[in-house]
Amino acid sequence: MAVTELLEQKLPVEPDLQHFLRFVLDAATQLGANPFSTARASLGLAADLRAAGAASGFPLPARLLLDQRALVVEWGEALNRFPLATLTQRPEMASIQQLRRQLRQSTAMSDPDLLLQRNVAMIRYLDETRARTEAELKKLQEALEQRQTELLESVRQAETDPLTGLLNRRAFDEHIDAAFKRTQRQKGESLSLVLLDLDFFKAVNDEYGHQFGDAYLNKMAHAMQESIRQDVDYAFRVGGDEFALLIFTDRRTACKKSQRILAMMDGKVSIGITAVSPQRYPDDTLKRFIKRADNALYAAKRGGRGQIVMDRCGVSTNKGCRVFCGEG
Repeated sequence: MAVTELLEQKLPVEPDLQHFLRFVLDAATQLGANPFSTARASLGLAADLRAAGAASGFPLPARLLLDQRALVVEWGEALNRFPLATLTQRPEMASIQQLRRQLRQSTAMSDPDLLLQRNVAMIRYLDETRARTEAELKKLQEALEQRQTELLESVRQAETDPLTGLLNRRAFDEHIDAAFKRTQRQKGESLSLVLLDLDFFKAVNDEYGHQFGDAYLNKMAHAMQESIRQDVDYAFRVGGDEFALLIFTDRRTACKKSQRILAMMDGKVSIGITAVSPQRYPDDTLKRFIKRADNALYAAKRGGRGQIVMDRCGVSTNKGCRVFCGEG
């Protein structure tokens, strides 16, 4: 059965849109659609029509159609469609024709004098509503920005170690996963993982007390933050005396940064380093990547602590960084 057009109207200003929506709701009710569900759907329809240019001065053409048992609104050159309601059965053609005549008469578009009066009222209404809308939008924008600020602060707190201000273990898991996947997609991008443990931290705590221990942890955090690019790299506290760096650079540069941290901590940190290397590890995984850094860290501890070990052996390296043939 052919699609039947019930109403066509252009929607240059807000009153046109409101009239069209009212006609749509009246038609849906007369055709037997559920008035409550149709009213809810009309809210989404109004938003879509406004987004397409209705009530902005642009004479957006909109049509109310009966397609089989579906009542739909169609608009614009692209013939976008919005499903408004589904009838239990298609009405008789005589009822449809009567409704068409009623709707077209109700638009009152044929009387030039009435049209002129209506246009004057529309312009005044548009000016008034524009001022109200701009004020309301400003309030909504301010509320949205405030909410976004609160959400960002909530996320920051959830990912931050409260003592040192570094990112925490939860953030480490998220960032290392994302960073590793990015290097797998973008071949050639460098990424180094540096794991750091404070040497004999428990003994420091036991001898000098927790207040001194907290200050010592903050000293470590400061050394790490001073050694990386704040807007590029990441510093984490992943455990009591365990720390990590994600540095978007090669292992040699990571070694230099680690040497700086070691010096600032008076040589009392054990450090293990690994890096993404498609040539050496063509089938690398995140689990293996972390394991290599772990192996290098434990090699540093077994070698006497207070030193830096890189996972790659058989190559020349910077002075001050040992190499270790860790598991690939």
